[in-house]
Amino acid sequence: MAALSPAPESARTRLPSVRELLHTAVEAVGGTEREGQVRMADAVDTAIRTGEHLAVQAGTGTGKSLAYLVPAIRHAVDRDATVVVSTATIALQRQLVDRDLPRLAKALKSELGREPRFAILKGRRNYLCLHRLDTGAPDDPDDALFDQFAVSRLGKEVARLHEWAGETVTGDRDDLVPGVTELAWRQVSVTAKECLGAARCPVASDCFAEHARAEAGKADVVVTNHALLAIDAMQGRHIMPEHDLVVIDEAHDLVDRVTSAATAELTSSMVATAARRCGKLIDAEVADRLMEASDGLALVLDDAPAGRLDALPGSLGGALTAVRDAAHGCITGLGPERKEDADDATSRKLARALLDEVHDTAVRLLTAFEPELAQRRDVVWLTSNPESSRPPSLHVAPLSVSGLLRETLFESRTTVLTSATLALGGSFDTLARQWGLPPSAAAGDGSAASGDGSAVAGDGSAATTESAAASSPTDGAARNGTATEKAPPSDDSGPTWTGLDVGSPFDHTRNGILYLARHLPPPGRDGLTESLLTELAELITAAGGRTLGLFSSMRAAKQATEALRERVEHPILCQGDDSTGLLVRRFAEDERTCLFGTLSLWQGVDVPGPSLQLVVVDRIPFPRPDDPVQSARQRAIEARGGNGFMTVAATHAALLLAQGVGRLHRTMDDKGVVAVLDSRLAKARYGGFLRASLPPFWPTHDAEVVRAALRRLDTAANGHS
Repeated sequence: MAALSPAPESARTRLPSVRELLHTAVEAVGGTEREGQVRMADAVDTAIRTGEHLAVQAGTGTGKSLAYLVPAIRHAVDRDATVVVSTATIALQRQLVDRDLPRLAKALKSELGREPRFAILKGRRNYLCLHRLDTGAPDDPDDALFDQFAVSRLGKEVARLHEWAGETVTGDRDDLVPGVTELAWRQVSVTAKECLGAARCPVASDCFAEHARAEAGKADVVVTNHALLAIDAMQGRHIMPEHDLVVIDEAHDLVDRVTSAATAELTSSMVATAARRCGKLIDAEVADRLMEASDGLALVLDDAPAGRLDALPGSLGGALTAVRDAAHGCITGLGPERKEDADDATSRKLARALLDEVHDTAVRLLTAFEPELAQRRDVVWLTSNPESSRPPSLHVAPLSVSGLLRETLFESRTTVLTSATLALGGSFDTLARQWGLPPSAAAGDGSAASGDGSAVAGDGSAATTESAAASSPTDGAARNGTATEKAPPSDDSGPTWTGLDVGSPFDHTRNGILYLARHLPPPGRDGLTESLLTELAELITAAGGRTLGLFSSMRAAKQATEALRERVEHPILCQGDDSTGLLVRRFAEDERTCLFGTLSLWQGVDVPGPSLQLVVVDRIPFPRPDDPVQSARQRAIEARGGNGFMTVAATHAALLLAQGVGRLHRTMDDKGVVAVLDSRLAKARYGGFLRASLPPFWPTHDAEVVRAALRRLDTAANGHS
């Protein structure tokens, strides 16, 4: 494995030890050094020295950012190297770049002999393109063509972006407050494939994306996101500076973010736009064939039912073949890049980028339907909404990203993966398989071989041979630059890794109750039952409000909101009533208020103190049966004789459930109840796997014990307010 080579001892002794630096850092930020934080920092330091990968579960409050940043910075300064830190969310990126790293750099400056440098790096599409701003969009955005309000709004937003261009220092979309629609941003940004490149762009010296990349090249620590990490790996663009160590924070989200980055989309309007872009650059007849192929695809998709496609209908296969061949003809007509002025080069670049995307996606769609289910690498589905102006859309996503991650991440650099939720069912092996790592040979803390459902064969992956469409003009092109180009690992050999659970500083057993409402009927398809609503009302009344309701669907959240507003005296906010950020702020400020919502609240709420003393989960968050990716992954595993339900559905539920109940404890002083109103968690065979994925709360089935505890907490909170 081409990872870190051990540093000569003489080099490593020039600087203070990791423990000494950690002590300095914790003192500087006014924190408290915790046992779990020290153990994690030592483990990261060991991974750096040995080159062995590390998966470390660190509960909320551990201080895991410092635990990995301190040894990472020490390594970067000691070896004059760059370390990449990847996150799933903008919030954590901001925390690292705006708070943690600046304070840490100042704190360690004297100890390290210089102030460590850091930078943030995002995909090119996240930065304003000055050349695009000057030249304008190549064509009218399809979404606004028949909507005069959209056109008016778009014009105002683009005008605002022109003003902002003269003020911004970074050109970073996230620095634009308030933001603009995706439609407006597309008018002033380019993808990496659309970019002219620094050598040809007339405003390259002022390019925001190039400046960000240059800053990253000089940094000791580069903060990025999982999606860009995946794109860098898939397309071999070397967006990231050379680095030998990568830290994956929020690693529980890695597979989903990489899957999303590796998902492609095709619509008839994309094909038509590609035809228009190249219309003046090539023979009109060749461009007209692509426009005709767009019309044919539109006719087929308009008549096709939405949902997962298990076989390729003949009409759709014919339409996609026509698109593929016509796009290939246009690409041939454009020819290689040539010397020309910037405006012509821009038009050619924009046309070629979209033509490549259309062609490669069509090829990938055509090659997705292997006769044997176990041999398939992609899943295809169609989305359509008759009430929307958007055309029906074909999507293709990888069944597995394990091969990609193993080859481009674990076999080329030392990797540390961390999150508050990694050991599912008491084992790291479940997620390790999805990452492309072999089962743990010897268990670390919290990594013992798990019971039912965790000895799984990946995330729907199948060991397959490469198969491309012989009829394609560019044989197999759809798999270049996609996750499916890399075959999933077919054996248990591979990179060595260690799993470590450093626990949490929170005393979950003393400060938290897990209420398993085993007496309630199992959830059905007809919405929330009357008995569940009654139970929920009694819990909220006992808690005096202070409730975060996590629901499996928006329909359930709204049903509960309407019913409970008539039954309890406390205010109930529902996701969708206002912006989520504003609702969370109101919830935190008024201790009597309740907040109900769905997916984004399961992971996005950080409300310490007495405003949140009851977390209610209406049902186990299994993926929807009609989720095309999850259902296809489950079916692929079952086709090979595996337990698809435990491997896919139960793993998905365990991750989300653990993230959701983690909203209860955000500080050492937080106390409360997690109430799961789905009796299957107590009764079903898989319930043990799910419960073993949660913090060690004190469990009970006794509703009166729970209500009494909530009343005591309410009284105590009133006494302190």
